[in-house]
Amino acid sequence: MSSERSSLITARPPGLVDVLDRILDKGLVIAGDIKVSLANVELLTLQIRLLVCSIDKAEQIGLNWWRYDTNLTTRAERAEAENVELRERLNELEREIRKISAGSAATGRDLPGRRVKGEAKAKRRK
Repeated sequence: MSSERSSLITARPPGLVDVLDRILDKGLVIAGDIKVSLANVELLTLQIRLLVCSIDKAEQIGLNWWRYDTNLTTRAERAEAENVELRERLNELEREIRKISAGSAATGRDLPGRRVKGEAKAKRRK
């Protein structure tokens, strides 16, 4: 029964997973040219080169451009560092505002630059 079962397994056609595994392991190259002409005048030429493989296979054949592409690597790292810096600055400013407002509340004075109600009228009368 087991030999019968194994022969059925090996006799069946490869599934999608098997095909994808083989493509990613070995690689697949598709190359083609598309030319659009009108009255023997070439208007447009598209050269298509497509390589489908795993990252490991790409590195084996010398393709590793994604490691050095600034759009993929440093921009994300730079944005994260900037976010951390901005969060720290925001926290520092909030602490200073709390400290200033606590100090003005303890002395009974309002924050600098703000006028208390009636203060503007008193200054105009003088």
